[in-house]
Amino acid sequence: MPVDLGSLAAPGHSAVLVMEMQRGVVGDLARFPDLVEVCARRNVVANASSVLSAARAAGIPVVHCTAAFRADRAGSHTANCPFITALLKDPAHMLEGTGAIEVLPALLDPGDLESRRYHGFSPFTGTSLDTTLRSLGVSAVVAVGLSLNLGIPGLALEAVNLGYRVAVVTDAVAGVPDDYAQAVLDNTVGLLAARVTAADLVEVWR
Repeated sequence: MPVDLGSLAAPGHSAVLVMEMQRGVVGDLARFPDLVEVCARRNVVANASSVLSAARAAGIPVVHCTAAFRADRAGSHTANCPFITALLKDPAHMLEGTGAIEVLPALLDPGDLESRRYHGFSPFTGTSLDTTLRSLGVSAVVAVGLSLNLGIPGLALEAVNLGYRVAVVTDAVAGVPDDYAQAVLDNTVGLLAARVTAADLVEVWR
């Protein structure tokens, strides 16, 4: 079914949410080599950059949804999930105040907003993201970033539950392994969100 991008991604009603495109996730300080490799192969950073540039030029807000931990782990649930437990065996993992939590320079603009979380895998729960978007008059969100394993499905589900329309930019997201990531796009994201390409959005916003 064709996607009505004119209404879904209309300036004045939309925002782009950039999920965990941070130096410690997919940049020069990354500790997930498989994810870094698939992002490079799929040109995820370049495609996300084109979406963000077009959004800014159209006056559409860009919000970087980032993850971090305090050194003392205060404010973070650290033992309720096997993956988090494994990650935090490294005491330096994504520490606040370090370069690892910084947004990739290629994707950052001084006018962008940031919404940081300290627990979990999705950007709305326990943060001010919903309040920020509603203050901007946003009713539809466009998602880019990482990952299709956890963050992007979580973002889409939370956003839908809160009443937003959602679009996921299929060539500006990634997960591992490839066949699983594609299955998530087809069988989970496709039930929650419109699926569009970076070129689709750039054309609409231009």
